[in-house]
Amino acid sequence: MSSTAARARGASRSRPRWWAELPLIAVVYAAYSAGRLLVAGDTASAVRHARAILHAERLLHIDPEHLLNSVFTHTAWLGVPACFAYATLHYVITPGVLIWLWRRHSGHYLFMRTWLMISTLIGLVGFTLFPTAPPRLLPAGSGFHDTLAQYASFGWWGADASAPQGMGGLTNQYAAMPSLHVGWALWCGIMLWRYARNPLVRALGVAYPVVITLVVLGTANHYLLDTLAGVLVMGIGLLLTRPVRWLVARVRAALAGAATGAATAGSAATGAGAVETAGGRRAVEVAGSGAAARTGLPLPAQRHSTETIRPVRR
Repeated sequence: MSSTAARARGASRSRPRWWAELPLIAVVYAAYSAGRLLVAGDTASAVRHARAILHAERLLHIDPEHLLNSVFTHTAWLGVPACFAYATLHYVITPGVLIWLWRRHSGHYLFMRTWLMISTLIGLVGFTLFPTAPPRLLPAGSGFHDTLAQYASFGWWGADASAPQGMGGLTNQYAAMPSLHVGWALWCGIMLWRYARNPLVRALGVAYPVVITLVVLGTANHYLLDTLAGVLVMGIGLLLTRPVRWLVARVRAALAGAATGAATAGSAATGAGAVETAGGRRAVEVAGSGAAARTGLPLPAQRHSTETIRPVRR
């Protein structure tokens, strides 16, 4: 067998099973659904937080949202592709890169997957504790336009951000802070830059998070501070990944040790019972032998010779 085939077989053996990975996706989606239910209807808090973010950006002179939103809204050849990118790419690129890592770079998959999951959970906590209305949901006087709603005739989305028409109840409308669109795009870009061999793919890895940042701002779905918070969330997730993996390994080792100890104790108890049973049976046999000796009766297990003694003829 060649060394390449041996490495491929070893990577296949070390690759996590897909049916073991699916429950993690279910956990993240359940957490997202729980957060969506917790903030449902909290419009007043969401708008108040949005206005606070805009006020902070104006004080810091970092508020390009109005300009980009005006350009994307009034320029169809920019606005329509941006709407498709916002409504599609995070559903396709992120899982695609995750599967690519799982198949082609399984040695790095667990660490990078854990990083993505931790960052996503941190973002979900942010959505729940700090519900924020995106610019497109602010009152009309704020000066923002809902670009996706304007170009909805070109795609499947409606007035509920990237959700298909009629399925707005499946998305959290007040999940502007932090921007996981930007956070996930940054993660994908780092994966492509670090592990892809094709220079074009690596260049796309650099461009992807930049393009997504412009898209989320231009379509009035996020503020600039949201995008920076998305980057910060990914950084915190990266710092927590190694400690979390160490903790999980310790818990697994403790559980495995407890299970092994229980199995050993059960085997020892079974062996002791077998020895006790054998000892009892031996005692019965010895007692039986003594009774036979006292009565002069043959033991049941003794065999008697069937040879006939013939008389000697003279």
